[in-house]
Amino acid sequence: MEACGGSHVWASEIAALGHEVRLIPPAYVKPFIKRGKTDAADAEGICEAVVRKTMRFVPMKTAEQQGTTMLMKTRELLVRQETQLINALRAHMHELGIIIGKGVGKVPTLISIIRDPEDGRVPPVARFALGALANQIEVLGTELGKLEKAIVAMVKRDLDMQRLATIPGIGPITAASIKALVPDISGFKSARHFAAWLGLTPKPHSSGGKERLGRISKMGNPTLRSLLVLGAMSVLRSAKNAEVAPRWIAGLLARRPAKVVAVAMANKSARIAYALLTKGEVYRKSPVSAA
Repeated sequence: MEACGGSHVWASEIAALGHEVRLIPPAYVKPFIKRGKTDAADAEGICEAVVRKTMRFVPMKTAEQQGTTMLMKTRELLVRQETQLINALRAHMHELGIIIGKGVGKVPTLISIIRDPEDGRVPPVARFALGALANQIEVLGTELGKLEKAIVAMVKRDLDMQRLATIPGIGPITAASIKALVPDISGFKSARHFAAWLGLTPKPHSSGGKERLGRISKMGNPTLRSLLVLGAMSVLRSAKNAEVAPRWIAGLLARRPAKVVAVAMANKSARIAYALLTKGEVYRKSPVSAA
């Protein structure tokens, strides 16, 4: 079957009847469809794709795994909505000449100004309109707090997530996202295949015997890739401020820009995560040297 929104439910129902179900990404079926899209053409393309020896399949998810995925996706959606509301609030207040520092921690200062009836810088009509934005920001903050507490509690109950959380730059949210969005790590042949699936490896463009490697491919899951890169940036900031740092980080910072180093660290974190999940071990810190 093609992997889609309802494919996991149908796969479990068909598997209960004694059949072996395999889910194929639609992008891998498309090259085998000759012309226009019809049900018959799709079925023919699936039959052609499934017999290929190198075809890759999507692992089936259980209801519990789908629930964990929904938890992470819901948090991601609320974070995006909160960012939109904060940006809108800051932009409107900027038009009134009220500017504060960046960061979510500065937002309560704006909200206090909006709700202060004695502050003459905000017209009554603007105070009424911006109050709606302030209320939504507070509601989203409360809901996000509940979701994050549920994620932390879930990580404390799962051994795989606890092992992932020992990796520098990977916290409870990233660990839960990896476990939810990658239900079967054994589907990857090696750690490099896992990193390549996340889009953290160079994109090759070779011809005529000449090897050319470009920027990272940005394939695979964008959520996991962004979380790993953000975690790597956090580790990088800590390494710059610390008296000691891992030798390989210090060496890369001497030769490459910080963001390039962060992507390299995200690549390494993905490979370490693969090793911990497949071997059942805990992360061991590397030697350190003077920064």
